Amino acid sequence: MEKIKTYAIGSGQLTYDLIEKILKEGMKLTLSEEARKKIRHCRDFLDRKTDENTKPVYGVTTGFGSLCNKHISRNELTILQENLVKSHSCSVGTPVDKTVVKLMLLLKAHALSMGFSGVQEKTVERILDFYNNDIYPLVYDRGSLGASGDLAPLANLFLPLIGEGEVIFDNKRMSGRQVLDIFGWDVIKLQSKEGLALLNGTQFMTANGIKALIDGWHMVNCFDLFGAMSLEAFDGRIEPFWDCIQQVRPHPGQIETGKVFRKILEGSEIIKREKEHVQDPYSFRCIPQVHGAVKDAMHHVTEVLHIEINSVTDNPTVFPDDDMVVSGGNFHGEPIALVFDYMGVALHELGNISERRVAQLILGLRGLPEFLVAKPGLNSGFMIPQYAAASVVSQNKMYSWPASCDSIVSSNGQEDLVSMGANSATKLHKIIDNLKIVAAIELMNAAQGIDFRRPLKSSPLIEMMMTEYRKVVPFVEEDVVMEEYIKKTMDFLDNFDIIIE
Repeated sequence: MEKIKTYAIGSGQLTYDLIEKILKEGMKLTLSEEARKKIRHCRDFLDRKTDENTKPVYGVTTGFGSLCNKHISRNELTILQENLVKSHSCSVGTPVDKTVVKLMLLLKAHALSMGFSGVQEKTVERILDFYNNDIYPLVYDRGSLGASGDLAPLANLFLPLIGEGEVIFDNKRMSGRQVLDIFGWDVIKLQSKEGLALLNGTQFMTANGIKALIDGWHMVNCFDLFGAMSLEAFDGRIEPFWDCIQQVRPHPGQIETGKVFRKILEGSEIIKREKEHVQDPYSFRCIPQVHGAVKDAMHHVTEVLHIEINSVTDNPTVFPDDDMVVSGGNFHGEPIALVFDYMGVALHELGNISERRVAQLILGLRGLPEFLVAKPGLNSGFMIPQYAAASVVSQNKMYSWPASCDSIVSSNGQEDLVSMGANSATKLHKIIDNLKIVAAIELMNAAQGIDFRRPLKSSPLIEMMMTEYRKVVPFVEEDVVMEEYIKKTMDFLDNFDIIIE
């Protein structure tokens, strides 16, 4: 029997690559001994602080937001925290992807393990119980302003800890109380500040951002490969991808893209043959500059997310060694709201340039038949897939409008500038969903164009891709129901790893 792999929360910094590995390998999560010590140390300090201090401490012995001046008595602190979770559970809209829910649980457990939030050890253990047993609290995609953190979705995430809310378990929708009963778990009795520790924070934004990074990097690899295939189909030139061109404008992503394309096209008969034309349109010639800029943007987003997911973002922050409980603004999502909008603009551009390559392939240029069919006129061929690509590219331009430009005052003026980072994060999935359609359409067109270049062969890598793809979608001789081929191509992309060494 294969041994189940585990990862100890609190044993080190989280990274995008590590999180992807945890998800792909189905690792179970444990709590490191170091994290346990930090959590207990902080909780013990907060209990003493509550017992000894007669001064109000925000979120610990007071109300929240604009109610921060309302003092709460010692015997009402648990009710205060439970009421907070119940009243703030206002996420609305569409249930979020299960992967995002798992990421929220993972990221919140990691943040709490740093020992600055004042939670109980058993609270973090229960969060890991939910993760390890594939219990998915029902969280919806709208309702967060990205400050104070992701209050509404995080409240929905943690309602089941106190026996409220709903979950999906074993593909069944049930109450939080029911799932606790199934496992024989007691309701978590929240102590002072715990509800605020659970609800404050940027874990909804960052979970969506991490998933978008995973999917987004897959799209980057797809468009590199399909762009190279389109270049072959269009009988394009290799010179714009030479390293000497990139080195005199040495943006890292541009250099990387030139190298990737040279690798993909290595050994191609098509790329090596004599060309009649002296240059290609921008959508081919400027791929290193455009795809490269997207990669640079993605790397920047990754760096910012690495800081964010390894930060304490609830409020107030407890510093047990300094005898301080400080109310600040680490929950504010501005740092990630801005880069999520940046990432959306960048990813959209992959679809923008891809659609232009598709359009070039159907023009009837360079020995290719118009609309990539042998008998245009009688057959419309690949005329309308380009329409579909243009439609979703246009929609992505709409989604690329920066959500972080907006702010609406909340909490009776106490929270007077918010980040809207949750909207920046969730619309990334819409952009990526549209990119999958554009990628599928470019692959369809590029493969059709390459087949018109026979008997010439492309590179071994592209020929391998062609062989696998043609098992799913055949060469189009005459008009077919294109919708079916687009769907088959999208399914192919979901199940085909694009790995360019």
